[in-house]
Amino acid sequence: MDFEKFEAWVLKDIGINLSAYKSNQLHRRISSLMARIGVKTADEYITLLKKDEKERQKFLDFITINVSEFFRNPEMFEELRKIINNDLLKNNRSLRVWSAACSIGAEPYSLAMILNELSPNSRNYILATDIDNTIINKAKAGEYNESEIRNVKKDYMNNHFTLKNDKYLIDNKMKSMVTFKKHDLILDRYEKDFDIIVCRNVVIYFNTDVKNAIYKKFAESLKPGGLLFVGATESIYNYREYGFEKASTFIYRKL
Repeated sequence: MDFEKFEAWVLKDIGINLSAYKSNQLHRRISSLMARIGVKTADEYITLLKKDEKERQKFLDFITINVSEFFRNPEMFEELRKIINNDLLKNNRSLRVWSAACSIGAEPYSLAMILNELSPNSRNYILATDIDNTIINKAKAGEYNESEIRNVKKDYMNNHFTLKNDKYLIDNKMKSMVTFKKHDLILDRYEKDFDIIVCRNVVIYFNTDVKNAIYKKFAESLKPGGLLFVGATESIYNYREYGFEKASTFIYRKL
């Protein structure tokens, strides 16, 4: 497999910079995907992805790891909730929040439920972004299966979900709190002045240089005192270099 040729085509045609990913891990994943569908060369795979929308979407899903659920690691979300209530909302009537690489929308809607509970009359802004338009449309639809909502508290379930045909539909009020946009963490500009950025279980797939650049840009996008909430396997050991202090395990505060 000529990975250089394939990566150049993906960047040009699909707009994803695969060279940002950890190469060994990425190449194993692509080779595994190709083996499943019986494709052997870069040219064969490129030809297939050009003409077959389903295979193109499978490739996108495979690369962008669209796995998510509401309140993933609930104890960490409870910690975030406490800091929002005891710290951020004491100094701000409303908050600007960014759920980066939001996947199917479970994460930004989790944040919407927390903010609606803590500051129901405030005009909070939640930006939710992902690189994949198909997954953004799924997030906008707000339909979830039982495994995706397993961590949702009973009162949130009663207040914000309706069960229909084995799917749990999130209510329009939560939908109205979230603005979805397509965004590439590596190639696109970042909005500024956020009180909270949530980016979990994504940066771990990138190489060290790209990871450092993303954390630097996150720091620049946060207000002083703003929070960066990362995944349970993503401790930032050099957090001081970006101007952060530890607010809690896996939550960092901009100084």
